[in-house]
Amino acid sequence: MTNSIPFGARSTADQVLAGIDLTGKRIVVTGCSSGLGFETMNALAANGAHVIGLARSFADANLACRKAGPFCIPLACDLADLNSVAEAAAVIHALQSPLDAVVANAGIAQLPTLRTRYDIELQFLVNHVGHFALVNELSGQVRSGTGRIVIVSGAAGIHRAPVEGIMFDNLDGGRFYEPATFYGQSKLANALFAKELARRLSDRGVAVNSLDPGATRGTGIDRNLRPRARVFRGALKMFAKPVQRGAATQALLAASPSIGGISGEYWSNCRIAEGNPLLQDAGLAARLWETTSDIVARHSVPIAGAMLEAA
Repeated sequence: MTNSIPFGARSTADQVLAGIDLTGKRIVVTGCSSGLGFETMNALAANGAHVIGLARSFADANLACRKAGPFCIPLACDLADLNSVAEAAAVIHALQSPLDAVVANAGIAQLPTLRTRYDIELQFLVNHVGHFALVNELSGQVRSGTGRIVIVSGAAGIHRAPVEGIMFDNLDGGRFYEPATFYGQSKLANALFAKELARRLSDRGVAVNSLDPGATRGTGIDRNLRPRARVFRGALKMFAKPVQRGAATQALLAASPSIGGISGEYWSNCRIAEGNPLLQDAGLAARLWETTSDIVARHSVPIAGAMLEAA
């Protein structure tokens, strides 16, 4: 089916949405203040979508939304703070409007020293646990039959994740910490979460997919690299995509009718791709779900009515 999609590695977010009228659509995008998140929000809004743009601070979200246009609503959501996540979800629920898509885009990478909160290593907390909490709070508000949930993963989830996939006995980094390994673990967790969520929402017809945006310039994702690694990364940037291309796959998955009905897949360059073989391990995905649910239950404030059934 994806052979008929006329897009690939050189396509931009604007190109994959060209000619698509998104008037009346309401879409949530995390990490809207810069990089892939801003480009995704900007492309969606340019086609008429009303975008709720989430960033760590309201000031950052507000500045980005003002740049993207009048159809964008700013909202603070610190993914490292589960109470902030719950508060953001409560604000979105209060709008009492169904969601057409949620794009879980925000992320941090390569923290040079171990940082934790709730006894969870910060990359895993922000990239996976925070998004798990937010998406699950909002999933009942996503339209049945046509709604989309898009989880940004990445190639690190294939090449840098631990052999066992998720280090359930070392989520706090206490046994050992290596920045790239923990980043890879968080990206694999993103894709495993999407796989399990697709299964759980299949009866409602909500499409859930994960993706690798590819090596992309201008995202700021490498700001925490050690100096030597930053020099090496800088040399590779000449081969990386501009951010407009990096955002294409998530824009396609969020709003293009050409991929309607496809769920539970891992994507790259606007096509279904091979992810980590561990994505086929249903037991691992289920264990991750239960472990993450327990973390969220212990450390966040529940939101009344969070699982409202959408139209």
